Parts: sequence; structure tokens; C-alpha cells
Amino acid sequence: MGACLGVCSLLSCVSCLCGSAPCLLCGCCPSTKNSTISRLLFTFFLFLGTLVSIIMIIPGVEKELHKLPGFCEGSGSVLGVQPHLDCSSFLGHKAVYRMGFSMAAFFCLFAVLMVCVRSSKDPRAALQNGFWFFKFLVLVGITVGAFYIPDGAFTTVWFYFGVVGSFLFILIQLVLLIDFAHSWSQRWLCNAGESNAKGWYAALCTVTFIFYAASIAAVALLYVYYTKPEGCTEGKAFISINLILCLIVSVVSILPKIQEAQLHSGLLQASLITLYTIYVTWSALANVPTQRCNPTLLVRNSTGPATATELPTAWWDAPSIVGLLIFILCTLFISLRSSDHPQVNKLMLTEESGAGAGAGPGGAAEEGGVRRAYDNEQDGVSYSYTFFHLCLLLAALYIMMTLTNWYRPDESLQVLRSPWTAVWVKISSSWAGLLLYLWTLVAPLVLPDRDFS
Repeated sequence: MGACLGVCSLLSCVSCLCGSAPCLLCGCCPSTKNSTISRLLFTFFLFLGTLVSIIMIIPGVEKELHKLPGFCEGSGSVLGVQPHLDCSSFLGHKAVYRMGFSMAAFFCLFAVLMVCVRSSKDPRAALQNGFWFFKFLVLVGITVGAFYIPDGAFTTVWFYFGVVGSFLFILIQLVLLIDFAHSWSQRWLCNAGESNAKGWYAALCTVTFIFYAASIAAVALLYVYYTKPEGCTEGKAFISINLILCLIVSVVSILPKIQEAQLHSGLLQASLITLYTIYVTWSALANVPTQRCNPTLLVRNSTGPATATELPTAWWDAPSIVGLLIFILCTLFISLRSSDHPQVNKLMLTEESGAGAGAGPGGAAEEGGVRRAYDNEQDGVSYSYTFFHLCLLLAALYIMMTLTNWYRPDESLQVLRSPWTAVWVKISSSWAGLLLYLWTLVAPLVLPDRDFS
């Protein structure tokens, strides 16, 4: 909480941007769309909560959390553990869950408030695009209240909320990745066609080769480290199935019929989807609750960072770090960019259309030489406010599960373990993602009367 309150001074600087109307930009900043600034500031709130969560799971900070009144004693239990047990190993886990709950509640509140907002003329649009200091106070208030939630069944119930939200956010990540891959390939092919330069084709082939080479190397490492000649059947099956599915979508992407229906479809998109699928497979295998088949498994109990019979390992593993980086890129992608692809815009409910009515020269209103964030939504919102907040809600749940490695207390309520639920959710999301990408390839053939341009 000290870290959260410590950024008040920073936010007071940001609050100079704040008003009940469109936010003012500093004189040194370029004129920007009001809708873009609003999304960036909400994303800043999400990153701020993520930063506080990361601070709370740092070992030195985690051990000091027991000093918070009632956080380790007084409520009768911590994650169901009786007070006579040392709960120091659970404090970071508990704090991250509380932070995840507060961020999800904050974005859920705004998702409900912004239902059916059609333009900036709606009075509720001022709540979306202004009053940032008061929003920050609301977030801090929800966070403080979350730390007083009685333990009881909260962690168990909220774990399943996190699992469902993370599954949906992984699919959103894949939609964004598919769109990014299509746009990337289309732009490079257009550049090659306009300049008639073979360098663009060479670059396209090189990047595609690197992605496939990295995927093959990753698959080999997964077989080496997460399987054994005898046993570990689940790991072998997961790796093999996803490898076969990746080969299928790669072959389908270059079939003549697919190429005719989608001129820019190719191996670059398939290679990027393959690499992402292998990452999700790796992340799933890192949650297999069997030490023999998962060398990165960590079991935390009530008396120390690892059980006496297991070798201590880093609490934050490599898949979690990669997941954090992907989370940051995807949330920024959601905040900054609308797709060049109309179908993706329709799916993500975003469409940067129309020039800002009432804007000054060049689309920016200026008063006394001070450049403002101009209102580009008087005729209609450029993105669905509610859907945007739902995406951030799912992102908050995803980062909560990532920071806790998808671990939860076992039946004895004295040990944090990795459940099979996490493994199956991640593997299922990888399968759903591959099927979604396959659908984007074959949809123009299955539904020839619809426009997929």
C-alpha cells in the first residue's frame, strides 16, 4: 500500500492533464485524439496496479507485509491457514490476489457505467475522458478495501475467476497477434510490390525462417526438459498435438485455394502463430504438478519457500516473465491501435473513423497556444468504452494469475501448488487459438458471400 500511495506525487503531475472535459496536454506534447489519451491513462492505471503487485511479491517486501494490521493475524486465517502457522510464504500471493480483485472491480465498474455510450455528447463520456485524479482515488479506495476482505473462500473462488478471465485474455492476445501478423505481411508485400525490391521478400523469408527455427528449437527443448523416456505421457501428448496442429495451419496457409481467397496469407503469419502456440505450450508444461516431468515446479509451504524434499527454485519462472512482456505489448496494442482489417475491428469493437468534429486546424483545438487533446468522438465513439474496460478487466485477471504462477493452496491449505486446472486451461487456449486462426484462413471459402477483404 505504501508503494501505491507513494505514486500520488507522480499522479499529481499527471492530474495537470485532468479536467471534467477533454484532458489538456502539456505544451511540449503533440495534439492527440481524446480517445487515445483516455485509453492510455486507463492502461497506465493497469500498469500501476501491476507494478504494485510485482513489488509485493519481491521476497524482502513480502516478508514485511505481516506488519499490516490483520493481514497475517487477526482475521483467523490466511488462505485458510491457522494463525499459529507461519504465513509469510502466502503474503505475496494474497496481496497479488487483492490487487487483482481491486483492478478488476475498478474496470468492471467503468464497464457498467459506460454501457451504450454512443458519442462524447453523452454526459457519461466525461467520466471516461476526464476526472483522472478522482478515478485514481477510487482505485486506491477499492484497493484498500480489498485488503480487508475476509479470507474464507475468497482465494479459492477468485482463483476460478482468474482462470476464466485469463483464458479469455489469451484468446484476445491471439486475435491481436493474428491481426498484427496479417498487417505485417501485407505491409511488407505491398512495399515489395511498389518498389519492386527483392530485399522485402528476402526480409520476409528471413523473419519467417527465424520464427520457425525458434519454434523447432523450442519444441526440442520441451521434449528434453519436460518429458522422460518413461512416463510424462501428458507432456508428450501436449507437445506432439500442438506440433501437428501447427504443421496443419502452416500447410493450409499456403494452399492455392487459400492464397486465391486471401492474397496476403502466407507463412509469416503461420510462423508467428506457431511460435506463440509453442510458448503457450511451454507455459502449460511449466504448471504440470509433477516434479519429475516439470523441473521448474516450485512448491511453497507455510514454513519456507520450498519443501524440504524439493530443490528451491526461483519463484518467478521464465514463462511468467515472457507472459508479462506479452501482457504489456498486448495492452498497449489495445490502447493505441485500431486494426487495418475491418473484421478485426468488428470483433474488437474498435474503429478509428471520422475526423474529430469541432476540432481546430489539423484536427486539434488550440486555445492561447496551448495544444489540447481534441475531441474526435462528437459524431460517434471510436471504440466501445465497455468492451475496452472488459479487455482491461481480463488483462488484470491474466496478470494476477501470471504473477502467482497460477498456483493455489492445496487441500491441506498449507501448501501452494500448481493445479492441473492451469495446465488444461492453457492447453485448451492454445487449441482454441489455432482453431481461430484456421477459421480466419478458411472463412472466405466457407462463406463466399461475405466480405472478408
